[in-house]
Amino acid sequence: MSEIFDAKAFLKTVTSQPGVYRMYDAGGTVIYVGKAKDLKKRLSSYFRSNLASRKTEALVAQIQHIDVTVTHTETEALLLEHNYIKLYQPRYNVLLRDDKSYPFIFLSGDTHPRLAMHRGAKHAKGEYFGPFPNGYAVRETLALLQKIFPIRQCENSVYRNRSRPCLQYQIGRCLGPCVAGLVSEEEYTQQVEYVRLFLSGKDDQVLTQLIARMEKASQDLAFEEAARIRDQIQAVRRVTEKQFVSNAGDDLDVIGVAFDAGMACVHVLFIRQGKVLGSRSYFPKVPGGTELGEVVETFVGQFYLQGSQMRTLPGEILLDFNLSDKTLLADSLSELAGRRIHVQTKPRGDRARYLKLARTNAATALITKLSQQSTITQRLTALAAVLKLPAIKRMECFDISHTMGEQTVASCVVFDANGPLRAEYRRYNIAGITPGDDYAAMNQVLRRRYGKAIEESKIPDVILIDGGKGQLAQAKAVFAELDVPWDKHRPLLLGVAKARTERPVWKHSFLNRKARGLACRRTRRRCMLFSIFAMSRTIMRSAGTVKNARRLKIPVRWKLLKALGLNVARCC
Repeated sequence: MSEIFDAKAFLKTVTSQPGVYRMYDAGGTVIYVGKAKDLKKRLSSYFRSNLASRKTEALVAQIQHIDVTVTHTETEALLLEHNYIKLYQPRYNVLLRDDKSYPFIFLSGDTHPRLAMHRGAKHAKGEYFGPFPNGYAVRETLALLQKIFPIRQCENSVYRNRSRPCLQYQIGRCLGPCVAGLVSEEEYTQQVEYVRLFLSGKDDQVLTQLIARMEKASQDLAFEEAARIRDQIQAVRRVTEKQFVSNAGDDLDVIGVAFDAGMACVHVLFIRQGKVLGSRSYFPKVPGGTELGEVVETFVGQFYLQGSQMRTLPGEILLDFNLSDKTLLADSLSELAGRRIHVQTKPRGDRARYLKLARTNAATALITKLSQQSTITQRLTALAAVLKLPAIKRMECFDISHTMGEQTVASCVVFDANGPLRAEYRRYNIAGITPGDDYAAMNQVLRRRYGKAIEESKIPDVILIDGGKGQLAQAKAVFAELDVPWDKHRPLLLGVAKARTERPVWKHSFLNRKARGLACRRTRRRCMLFSIFAMSRTIMRSAGTVKNARRLKIPVRWKLLKALGLNVARCC
């Protein structure tokens, strides 16, 4: 127990009402957020002599201050708890790393409706179908719909300014409502209705209507029209035959869990209108010593209660783990959704098969993740041995990219023992330098990155410069001049440069802070090379992505000169 924090005096002031508590360490950082039906009873449990786990012991040892927020109901406390977890990201809470909203297919409410992918708040008028597990699933579905039901997918700004049909009309992927006379209002409305029914899972109704239209066209001797509708029928049947369909009307999420070696995988299976839309695996950040029950309970709460306005809640949630607050969670979700939502932990029949599938996928994804992490750990261990470091907990890598000296961009990618930390990737637009001066660009980005206060946990052990002696010299000069409160001598500066001749990756040169080559045994060297090469490729991909985006903004003059085959540097 902390000697600084007076637990007895604090507990005398705590009420027995429901609420949320926030625990702070000596630095004023929130280290844990929790909720309680009875605040006094719950907080008292932290200061008993026989604590339940080492994790709790470590937590209590760091407490210096506790804030309490009283709520009217336990449901309010549950919602507030997850809002605080999202805000503070406490290190002793289980954290859902990927909390972005799910994409939907949007059918607009325009005179001639359009199909599009939508992510975020649902402000625009129209209908939303989903959610889908990722953007790829939405784009794949939109491409499929465009082939079967050719309604427009263009932006309204494009649609309103067309005087003749686009290429999509020419290849039969759009009916061309932008140009009067190409398609009747009745036909376009009919195709929109087919899309609406199809996305709602009512394939049988779509087929019934299409067959009736085909037969009528055949009776009217409109054989070309009948053949076109026949092709639509065949396309719809091909799609529906590939789908796994459960009982009609099923609208549920199925959550399977796997836990091993201190890592958890939660696999969510999305089923809407009886069809599996897709699935997704999550790897929440789990503090050491955390029980599986706490992992599942916290994940489910964060998954549905954080950013719930961006997510369509299903009618039923299936779990393969008993929750102590199952009733509270169901009541909270029902209150948010405005309808009854059931949380079931012991399903039967088809639902039990769904749960088994989710559990199997979770176990498979966890095995893959652990294997990848093991490989990353081995490579970083080998790199640390070569560099004579005790361990590499954090590594930051830099690369400079530009287009003919213009639109210079610096990219920073970050790695830890678990691999790349994509949420901490940064891209810097470089300005105020001589075009094409990579040394000045490297100097600028390093000053912008490190010329300020940095948290102890964010100080890198290694800084990798994707360049030769010149770029490494710039890094050395920058760090020599830095006047910062953190230990600027802690990061080891490492440069990577291509050999003078085109050779495989293991012939690259690696330079330490003194710009000298690194020597090591062949086995370690190869392991280190693959590790750094993978990081180097990641930097180049990151820099290349933003470079391509900025290339579109290059002045028209540059493009015209290039088209004429003239040298930009000589003409400008």
